[in-house]
Amino acid sequence: MNAFDTTIQTYLIHIAPASGFFAQAVSVLADFYLFKGVLPLAILYAIWFKQGNSLEYRREMVVATLLSAMVAFVVGRLLALFLPFRLRPIYDAGLGLNFPGASHASNHLRLWSSLPSDHAALWMAVAVGIFLVWRWIGVLAVLQCVLFICLPRVYLGLHYPTDVLAGALIGAAVVAVLTRTRLRESFAPYVVRFMERRPAVGYMLAFLLFFEFATMFDEPRLLALSLFKRL
Repeated sequence: MNAFDTTIQTYLIHIAPASGFFAQAVSVLADFYLFKGVLPLAILYAIWFKQGNSLEYRREMVVATLLSAMVAFVVGRLLALFLPFRLRPIYDAGLGLNFPGASHASNHLRLWSSLPSDHAALWMAVAVGIFLVWRWIGVLAVLQCVLFICLPRVYLGLHYPTDVLAGALIGAAVVAVLTRTRLRESFAPYVVRFMERRPAVGYMLAFLLFFEFATMFDEPRLLALSLFKRL
């Protein structure tokens, strides 16, 4: 654990209220889909349907943002698999830190490397994508990602500060690249036109996609893990 991680993680634990209620509230923030993904995804819906002269551009940006979030999530997962394994702080007794809720931590996370945070990668990509289209709402989306997704996971010991920082940088970098005009126009208009021509099928698929985003692809990941164990 480097000095940067040590300073921030120790500071967060010691300045937080010592009550069990506060720790439980932070756990709720970290686990509830409403606080993690439903809100920024709802903003993307608002951007998609908001009327105005830039409707086509905004819809292309929504498509590019969703693709960016998916790519950032996959990149985060691949880096976690191929970079040197990093034990999550909640399982490292050598740190000497008493993380709230450590006794209730899920054991399956012990096998998943801490670096980088796929939560930070995915939701920061969405937040930055919103910012590129709708500035002041985007600022709120970035703050929501930091305060409701990144900081709770550091406070609870699920990640080191550098884990969420790396994930956030991955998300921001991917969306900055995929939303550039030349690259965005190579794929996004086709999706927008499909949605306009086949709205019944298109919005059905969009609902399914948004559901998987909101739940962080939990079911496909569990299915993939089960199949991997049987091979």
